[in-house]
Amino acid sequence: MNDREHIVVMKFGGSSVADASCISRVADIVVGRHDTDTVCVVVSAMKGTTDMLLDAAVQAERGDRSYIETIATIEQRHCETVNTLHGETVSTPVLDTVTTMFQELKGILHGVELVRECTDRTADLIAGFGELLSIRILESVLLGRRCHPHVIDPRTCIVTDQRHRNARVNRPVTYERLRQCVEAADGLCLVPGFIAATVDGITTTLGRNGSDYTASLVAAAIHADELEIWTDVDGVLSADPRFVPDAFLVPELTFAEAAELSYFGAEVLHPSTMVPVVELDIPVRIRNTWNPTGGGTLITARAQSPFEIAGIASIDNVAIINVEGSGMVGIPGIAARLFTAIARAQANIIMISQASSEHTVCLCFRSDDAMQALQELEREFASEIVSGEIERPQLQTGMEIVAIIGEAMRGHPGISGRLFQALGDAQVSVHAIAQGSSERNISFIVSDTERERTLRTVHGAFFSSSEGKAS
Repeated sequence: MNDREHIVVMKFGGSSVADASCISRVADIVVGRHDTDTVCVVVSAMKGTTDMLLDAAVQAERGDRSYIETIATIEQRHCETVNTLHGETVSTPVLDTVTTMFQELKGILHGVELVRECTDRTADLIAGFGELLSIRILESVLLGRRCHPHVIDPRTCIVTDQRHRNARVNRPVTYERLRQCVEAADGLCLVPGFIAATVDGITTTLGRNGSDYTASLVAAAIHADELEIWTDVDGVLSADPRFVPDAFLVPELTFAEAAELSYFGAEVLHPSTMVPVVELDIPVRIRNTWNPTGGGTLITARAQSPFEIAGIASIDNVAIINVEGSGMVGIPGIAARLFTAIARAQANIIMISQASSEHTVCLCFRSDDAMQALQELEREFASEIVSGEIERPQLQTGMEIVAIIGEAMRGHPGISGRLFQALGDAQVSVHAIAQGSSERNISFIVSDTERERTLRTVHGAFFSSSEGKAS
């Protein structure tokens, strides 16, 4: 590394590198920061590319030659991007590089077509092409602006196990290798996100939000002063602006608040990807590629908010299953049987509420999981249903989970009272309630027909007057 004092890792998502104008904008931002800081840039595939690559792999596996058209579409998009950035009349090395990469990709897919099999190992190899392509295109633009970026191949330094599609990283080894690679750069390095490799050099991928994880690993390895996640929004908003016109940018969040908001559907960060920076208390800032002068949302361990809650989040398209009956009261093992049945259904419980009487348990699922969960619960408790000890589980669809989240809620009397008073005044019917012992989250379920009214009511109760200010 050089003698620049500030070290920043900048991650640009797929929407930030979606086309030529986007990539040119990213280059402007990077060049501006490189003037003063040591910069390491992590880049995703162009928006939609990874899904199309995996679609092509599925097509090839079943012998559907439409994969050729799918790949041709991806190739045309990348070549047009290069031509727009550099001019169609000029032969550029990056165009040759892109063409060569697509030749390799077509060969791999042809092999999949011949053997009618696409293993997870092969799928990882195919999926990783998107990031490799976008990083070379960004490199070419920066070279044209008299920058000399050092491209780091993450397959040489991010070491994982052999679990494909969602590999686990050997962080001690990875940190050392990344540190050495970044130190070899002259103040500016580029890293394709999402991809890694086993100790034997076999390509793996890091799963959902893998590029965020790459950026987090790089930031931790080099002890960056800040990790910036560049996307297509100004930062984290206090509520969904589609339903709450008064929603505003939240300037600061704690890591815990960001994790809670992310779980409940807010476009923030996937908590597991941020573990490396959370452990080292490296600040994370969400910024907008189309508004680079905006301050964004800063996420730290000790963020302060003037309000009692940090934000409101929700999950739509959910269903609840009520399991109730006197045969559940005081009977050891009932909860174990409930969870065993749900595990057999391979369903994920996203909220649970149980009365202290043990007479009723309310389980909340995404709608796609609910029917299979219902069938397994009916099978598990078939004898108790016949005897009348437990009623047949009831399924209710068309539900919405709403959550208020904030560190300042902990130990602060009156939060629940204000919440439910506001909902009562608005005549919103609440179907179930849950609050963890951390006290930073109160979740409740309403009908999805009342979503907009609920969100506006809650937002008004906590953000539209001085009553919502933290003391």
